[in-house]
Amino acid sequence: MKKRNFDHSKLPSRHVRVGSEKAPHRSYYYAMGLDEDDIDKPFIGVATCWNESAPCNISLMRQSKSVKEGVSKEGGTPREFTTITVTDGIAMGHQGMKSSLVSREIISDSIEVSMRGHCYDALVGVAGCDKSLPGMMMAMLRLNVPSVFIYGGSILPGSYKGKDVTVVDVFEAVGEFSAGKISEEDLYELECVACPSAGSCGGQFTANTMACVSEAIGLALPYSAGPPAPDESRDKYAFDSGKAVMDLLENNIRPRDIVTRESFINAAVVVAATGGSTNGALHLPAMANEIGIDFDLFDVADIFKSTPYIADLKPGGNYVAKDMHEAGGVPMLLRTLLDEGFINGDCLTVTGKSIAENISEVTFDGTQKVIYPANKPITKTGGVVGLKGNFAPDGAIVKVAGMDNLKFTGPARCFDCEEDAFIAVENKNYNDGDVIVIRYEGPKGGPGMREMLSTTAALYGQGKGDKVALVTDGRFSGGTRGFCIGHVGPEAADGGPIALIKDGDTISIDADSGTIEVDLTKEELSKRKKQWVKPKTDYNSGTLWKYSLQVGPARYGAVTHPGAKEETHCYADI
Repeated sequence: MKKRNFDHSKLPSRHVRVGSEKAPHRSYYYAMGLDEDDIDKPFIGVATCWNESAPCNISLMRQSKSVKEGVSKEGGTPREFTTITVTDGIAMGHQGMKSSLVSREIISDSIEVSMRGHCYDALVGVAGCDKSLPGMMMAMLRLNVPSVFIYGGSILPGSYKGKDVTVVDVFEAVGEFSAGKISEEDLYELECVACPSAGSCGGQFTANTMACVSEAIGLALPYSAGPPAPDESRDKYAFDSGKAVMDLLENNIRPRDIVTRESFINAAVVVAATGGSTNGALHLPAMANEIGIDFDLFDVADIFKSTPYIADLKPGGNYVAKDMHEAGGVPMLLRTLLDEGFINGDCLTVTGKSIAENISEVTFDGTQKVIYPANKPITKTGGVVGLKGNFAPDGAIVKVAGMDNLKFTGPARCFDCEEDAFIAVENKNYNDGDVIVIRYEGPKGGPGMREMLSTTAALYGQGKGDKVALVTDGRFSGGTRGFCIGHVGPEAADGGPIALIKDGDTISIDADSGTIEVDLTKEELSKRKKQWVKPKTDYNSGTLWKYSLQVGPARYGAVTHPGAKEETHCYADI
């Protein structure tokens, strides 16, 4: 262990461990087996989302142990604590999904209060499930103590009839079963093999999208996003993350030194280049809010317009996260994006070096098949597109990776909740050419902005992925494919145009030009707005009620507090 120099008079932990008046505080640490030498060192929070709720999280305890070993070896005293997750795959398709996006705020808030309450000096965050990744990074940016993020890793691909499969294949198989394409026995065989290990969903869904973001934005060590959860190399990355946070603490390099507007641009480029989850356009603005940077859905969408789609990943492509890791991981992706001028290589990272320095020895491997060269992309524009028009004045988002047709016009078929829409789809109570509208599922109206994977996957499984469009003020899973538009704003609960649409109104979507329009005049929309009555909700108490009162528009990340713009002190400087 090398000798490190810390100015203990400026560390938050001085409030619980330095001076005679802190004797009562120190007594608690002696009770937990710490000795005087341990108490004399900086206290490093090791936040983990370990739980037994889902495979995404069950390997995190192992990895947090490695983080703690790295911290200890480099002169810090690690203090591990846990927070919650809500796992989308299990919450999907029922009322439980209303808790998903809310969990992002609970995760970031709980990390904040634990760090503040115990005065920890730095933070390593270990996360596995969709909302835990942005939630953890939001807390890092909010607290602004030296921080390193480490992803828990993806699940191994399942194998069914000689093909790699993911949980999305199971969701789509439900639609195939309802359409009589497969038997109940086939469905059962698939569900038993689709998820063979610990780890987050294997395709470029939300977890892997945000894991790639963690490297691209500079908060995670190079290559750490890639290895699957069972891979023992994850323990080495976790150990190195513990060491890295001590370097950051010694040099006083903080998240807000690393994450800048240019970093957010890099992150958005990576989301688009990998055909990542539309949820990236929700989480990046939320993260930007933590440090007072203006970066909304339209900023993200503008970047998507000029970014090539180059990673052939599921659900629109052919490969999973494990394949991308073996092909060279995020550094390989960054290599070709930097070579072609799509990212800023000067941005600082948790290594203490820039992105360009981190990948200086990376040579693009043209023999691998997962990541295309940025000058010879799968498609010239990104895998995700922003939309705007009189149907969505505050924007909407669609994932176009793997889609051939980018235009759709049809009559509206309106539903005021996802359950009603799913029943109609399951019973095939819709027509080819319909635009299925699911509303009152936004951040306020849901409340909670549910994902619609059960419905979209059922449509795809029925072979209707290109026959109908689906539009919602809710969200979509990163596993969604087909003509599915989410994040429509203003949401229905705020009286946005989506609330005013009636069955039969013609909706036109053009992902080439980035527009979504309803064939109604301003006068007609205004007339309907005057007649509109906001529906009542069953969520009139508890967490979801509180969330509905606090949450802002999806355009700005669906955040629940004003962020750094209203900040009058920084926790790191208490």
